[in-house]
Amino acid sequence: MAASLLSRALGIFELLAQTPRGVGLQLIADTIDMPKSGVHRILGEMNKLGYVIQDETSGQYRLTHRMADMGIQHLASCGLIDATQPQIDALAAHCQELVRLAIIDRGRPVFMVKAQGATSALKYDPESGGDAPLYCTATAFVWLASFSDDEAIRLIAAQGPIDPSTHGPACPSSFADVLEHLKATRKRGFGKVINMSSPGMSAITVGITGPSSGKIVAVLSIGGPTARLTEARMEQLLPALQATAKELEANLELVEYLETLALNDAV
Repeated sequence: MAASLLSRALGIFELLAQTPRGVGLQLIADTIDMPKSGVHRILGEMNKLGYVIQDETSGQYRLTHRMADMGIQHLASCGLIDATQPQIDALAAHCQELVRLAIIDRGRPVFMVKAQGATSALKYDPESGGDAPLYCTATAFVWLASFSDDEAIRLIAAQGPIDPSTHGPACPSSFADVLEHLKATRKRGFGKVINMSSPGMSAITVGITGPSSGKIVAVLSIGGPTARLTEARMEQLLPALQATAKELEANLELVEYLETLALNDAV
């Protein structure tokens, strides 16, 4: 029972993390398949511990910033930000676009560190901490290209269904489409998408490999509006992106830590 309650409590955390405006008790109960009375008790404990707050007017529940604070403390203690931010800042200043580092954690790329180099009003600047959709992002493509086609499909399927309607016009609509992009990624040696993950946005990516396994443990990307980040511009920025990735890869303490995450938490 304890393990079941723990998994359900974590399910509540994940649901609330995806809905920052708040969620009602009934929807939470339906999502985690638990009686409202049991969910109410768990939420009461979370509230006492400072992880959840209930809106007095709507009655909906939402997360406090305590979990985020813990995540920031963890990143600071493991040295990920200190070890990567200077290089990412320098690359962002050079290319004048958004630069992000995604680490491979629990079998998927998660954006953890970023720097915005764009100075104009037209910017691409999503929040850090989110998973990269595996079927339509340059970050995912460069990582998935290191696997066999069968394993890549398994990883994509584990994340959820392919839904082109929520992305750009060039978004793949099937596993076969994704495999064609992975084939192209393997051939060129880096990831590239245009109007795929988001309308009017482009990105170029390279992988960072672990010293022991030789597997990709992180992905470095440059992203921005397609009007500015054209194919020609991406080709111009590729050497700087690759050089920064090699610089990060040379930090053995960093990549060895990332390697433990990538290998031990694979799905």
